[in-house]
Amino acid sequence: MKSPYDVIKKPIVTEASMQALAQRKYTFEVAVDANKVDIKKAAEEIFGVTVQKVTTMNVKGKYRRQGARGGYTARRKKAIICVTENSKTIEFFDGMM
Repeated sequence: MKSPYDVIKKPIVTEASMQALAQRKYTFEVAVDANKVDIKKAAEEIFGVTVQKVTTMNVKGKYRRQGARGGYTARRKKAIICVTENSKTIEFFDGMM
């Protein structure tokens, strides 16, 4: 079994993710092999919140070239975690609203 800190890698701070904070939705980069149940358990254990819904999306790597050589950047997985109304907020995002 993976550690919760191996499942949730880092928060994603973009303009769109900051607008979603008003709806109690938090965006994170997660492990590529993690499923929704793993993400929900990890978020509840790390942040002490009650998760209502988890939405995941796979992001393909982009093609980049350096001179004559080309290759793809690493693929990644994003998760949008929606917490319940009576749950506390995630402290990391509190100062950004």
